[in-house]
Amino acid sequence: MSATARRHGDAVARYFEAWNAEDPAARAKAVAAAWTEDGGYTDPLADASGHEGIAAVIAAARKRFPGFEFRLTGVVDGHHDIARFSWEPVSTADGSAPVAGSDVIILDGQGRIRAVLGFLDRVPAGA
Repeated sequence: MSATARRHGDAVARYFEAWNAEDPAARAKAVAAAWTEDGGYTDPLADASGHEGIAAVIAAARKRFPGFEFRLTGVVDGHHDIARFSWEPVSTADGSAPVAGSDVIILDGQGRIRAVLGFLDRVPAGA
């Protein structure tokens, strides 16, 4: 695995750590480890910046999907300071995954996320 691929993979692993942190203090710590202080997160449902804003977006998603674990689907693909990957929240109770998406991340020189550009690929009817 190349150094760039490792860097992308490590950034995505930290991203999922933040998304899967249930405890607010653990989530804040994970967000700070994954994103730059002025980092951002934008998808069709949210537009946030800074650690507190990003943690709030994640908390809202976790509230909407209690008992779900956010997981990588497929492989991380990237070049330079940009990577893309797909994900889905999976129910720990029954394995269902009602939503799926793809994200593009832009990293800083230390491998922390400067920006996330998210897309929803599968959304349940009526959501």
